Parts: sequence; structure tokens; C-alpha cells
Amino acid sequence: MDSDLTQKSLSFNSARFLISASRLDECPPDIGAEVAFAGRSNAGKSSALNAITVNGKLARTSKTPGRTRLINFFTLNKENVRLVDLPGYGYARVSRDMKDDWQKHLGHYLNDRRCLRGLVLVMDIRHPLTDFDQMMVEWCEHNNLPLMILATKADKFKYGQAKTAMLGIAQKLKAYQCVEHLIMFSATAKTGLEECRTALTDWLEAEEEDAHQ
Repeated sequence: MDSDLTQKSLSFNSARFLISASRLDECPPDIGAEVAFAGRSNAGKSSALNAITVNGKLARTSKTPGRTRLINFFTLNKENVRLVDLPGYGYARVSRDMKDDWQKHLGHYLNDRRCLRGLVLVMDIRHPLTDFDQMMVEWCEHNNLPLMILATKADKFKYGQAKTAMLGIAQKLKAYQCVEHLIMFSATAKTGLEECRTALTDWLEAEEEDAHQ
């Protein structure tokens, strides 16, 4: 019985790279459960993914923001359960045509991916709710997609400053029904890590169980 329970337990440490896709038709089969991570370039998305999975090399971190231009899929230890790293948005030094094409395919993924169970929006606690962040919140609200917000780099603030920043973010988001989790997060200090993993597990496992009923 114990081994059976262990087998069914979702492990983020098991995350392994599966495939990269530039278009929806290159993505893995649209079955199972996925949670996608989005964020403006340099908000700390790759660092957050690496901390959650205890794998410093899972998602690339770079001092050149916006280098990730593909949708990257990572498989977990349960069948057809994945984490998805969406392209960073913002400072990428690419042509306008390439950027438009990139955003178009990203839009197709968000609009048409049926196994998407929730979106994790990563934002820098020092510069929250940029135009991109607001756009993603409103998209989730319009599409009834559960949203988790990670306010990253909390270690850059003293605790009191960080709490004040979180209250300000919460106040601005209180009208949105889609926001299920607002988490103060630091990949360096491991702040909010277990809260984030618990919320991800609830999304991935609950939806998977519902799908099998």
C-alpha cells in the first residue's frame, strides 16, 4: 500500500526536459494535465522553475533577457503531467516580424491547449503588474483559467517592505476571480516554495483525477 501511494505521489524533483515547440502543432499530444509558467523577461521565471524542481539546469537562466523563444515542456513522474516554460516577453533582441510570429504561436497555445490546467505568472515584486502582467491576468479572467502569481525576488526587500508590496498587489487584483494564489517568492531564499508546490499539485492532480472519473 505504501509503495502504491509513493508511486502516485507527484514529484517535482523528477522533472525532465521533454520537447521544445515553436508552434501548437509541435507540442506534445493534448492529453493529461499541464501548468504553464509565463513572465516578463528577467522576472525570474527560469530561476523559479529551477527552484521548484530542485534542478538548477532545468530551465536556462541568462543575463540576456528574452532569449527563450520556444515553448519548453518538462515531464513529471506521473504519466502525461507536465510543466511548461513559455517564452519570456520583453527585451528580446529580435526583429519585429519574429516577435509578432512568436507571440502569435504563444497565443495559439494559451487559447487552444485543452490540457492547460492553470497559469503561473511570474512577476518581480519590485516591479509588479507591468502591462504584460496585466494583459495575462485579464486573459486568464476572460478564459476562466486559474492563475497563480509568484511575486519573485522577495529577498531583495526587507520583510516589511515585501509584505507591503504584497498587500499592494493583492489590492490591485482583488476584483479578479481567476487569481487563486498570490505567493511571495524567492528562488534564492526558498520563500514560498512549498506553498507553490502544494498549489501546483492541487491543480495537476485534481484535474487529472477528474479526467479519469
